[in-house]
Amino acid sequence: MSAHGKTAIIRRLPARENLRATQFTGYRITMSEPTVAKPQHFLAQIISQDLAEKKHTKVITRFPPEPNGYLHIGHAKSICLNFGLAEEFGGECNLRFDDTNPGKEDQEYVDAIAEDVRWLGFQWSGDIRYASSYFDTFYEWALHLIRAGKAYVCELSPEQAREYRGTLKEPGKDSPFRDRSVEENLAEFEKMRAGEYDEGACVLRAKIDMAAPNINLRDPILYRIRKLAHHQTGDKWCIYPTYDFAHGQEDAIEGITHSICTLEFADHRPLYEWFIDNLPVPHKPRQYEFARLELNYTVTSKRKLKQLVDEGHVDGWNDPRMPTISGMRRRGYPASALRKFCDLIGVTKAASTVDVGMLEFAVRDELNDMAPRAMCVLNPLKVVITNFNGAVENMTQPVHPNKPELGERSLPFTREIFIERDDFTEDTSLSRKKFKRLVLGEWVRLRGAYIIKAEEAIKDEAGNTVELRASLVPDTVGANPPEGVNPRGVIHWVSATENLPIEVRLYDRLFNDEAPDAGDKNFLDALNPDSLVIIERAYAEISLADAKPEQAYQFEREGYFCVDSKYSSAEKPVFNRTIGLKDNWANKV
Repeated sequence: MSAHGKTAIIRRLPARENLRATQFTGYRITMSEPTVAKPQHFLAQIISQDLAEKKHTKVITRFPPEPNGYLHIGHAKSICLNFGLAEEFGGECNLRFDDTNPGKEDQEYVDAIAEDVRWLGFQWSGDIRYASSYFDTFYEWALHLIRAGKAYVCELSPEQAREYRGTLKEPGKDSPFRDRSVEENLAEFEKMRAGEYDEGACVLRAKIDMAAPNINLRDPILYRIRKLAHHQTGDKWCIYPTYDFAHGQEDAIEGITHSICTLEFADHRPLYEWFIDNLPVPHKPRQYEFARLELNYTVTSKRKLKQLVDEGHVDGWNDPRMPTISGMRRRGYPASALRKFCDLIGVTKAASTVDVGMLEFAVRDELNDMAPRAMCVLNPLKVVITNFNGAVENMTQPVHPNKPELGERSLPFTREIFIERDDFTEDTSLSRKKFKRLVLGEWVRLRGAYIIKAEEAIKDEAGNTVELRASLVPDTVGANPPEGVNPRGVIHWVSATENLPIEVRLYDRLFNDEAPDAGDKNFLDALNPDSLVIIERAYAEISLADAKPEQAYQFEREGYFCVDSKYSSAEKPVFNRTIGLKDNWANKV
């Protein structure tokens, strides 16, 4: 494993190590609903005008990923935009895979992408579509261009082709194969189709303008030889169309009214339109561009994400630290939070970088509203209640403080309980403002249970506190304390004998650099060594024994958690921290 491997980003802690430095505590944030209608963004305005002018009777959009990796947060914005516009205007959105490069594609990615779209809450129109379904049509349209004298087979090597292409400041020059006859080009293209040439020996190029200021119009490649099986078409083809040649024609075949792309495709639009104008397409779509999502503290390059996976820096594409949709889902992000985030950032033509804190805000806001409450002690300190003589006393707490319809949960209270180690101190000099928890000789309220007083700290040979002896104040469950009893605050707890032992994984941002791959930086140098801290044994309230994967919970005073869908089992429950109760990165920058 490389020096930047798993050991660089995972730190394991025994159950009793001090964890407070890695915890989030504090307030909850809520977001009020807007009181006025939100103005339409520029794409919605375009569609509204097109419908008003009766340019289209029905809006048809598409989400066209390449199946060469897992979808990330940037794709989530495109999904929400394309499916959202179709939904807003009563239209349809197609899910179509631009599968023109079999060397980098896999059915695994196809299945994962379709699942991500469904999980986000969208349903495509009809069956899943593939560029490969149109390969026969693309081949006929390539022949059409050859017969029209607008395409030719070129035998320049890749190095020669780059030289002939010119630069942004200098025009290109014509290939020596550019003036081949129609008959010769038809014959050579058929040889390519029959597999008579090796990969890289020749390509089919459009004949446009080698002196065009837009370098994409300098006789772009239409077909190249790839002697690889395809995940949809098998061994039928050994030549494959390029993305630029296929994309617009797919839109045309499917009747797409608004082909929405990110800004990097703006320079490709003249080529998109050239193909549409020079081919016998059944429909003429139009391309529009918007600014892609750029998120700080995040890397979204598929190449770099694949490197993280292949080199073992993360636990696969769905590692909860990854910006992939499947990773965020496994971490516990609700789909509604991703949709809310995409709505918050809006749609513009101006490129900008969004603060990842906005995404985290949307996640907290959704989870605060939807997550049932539970108690879990991550770093346990045993407390013996010396004057509690019963076996078990069941306390009750609401499942959600703002949703009485969800009912109550039962919390077994026993003579021995666990509290957080950092919720106790012997330092009686600490003010109540600075330490609102348990102090030796003083009182604290246990959430939903009694007020207790710390009487004695039991220490080991090294002087570490290993157990507390405390007494409860009778008749204080759900009642005000008697005169003279003044608890410092409220802390959470779990029975030491009636609980659920769990493993807890504390996830945080994968990178500790705001721009991990900017300029000539090595993004691996920005890996956060505390992006994953594993607590091998924590104790949760017994009600969590029935928790299901992806079900969110707020562990009171600790953060939001969910059952890990990959490693958790009935024998060994594993909970992932989705996010803390507040942003602890604000003070780091």
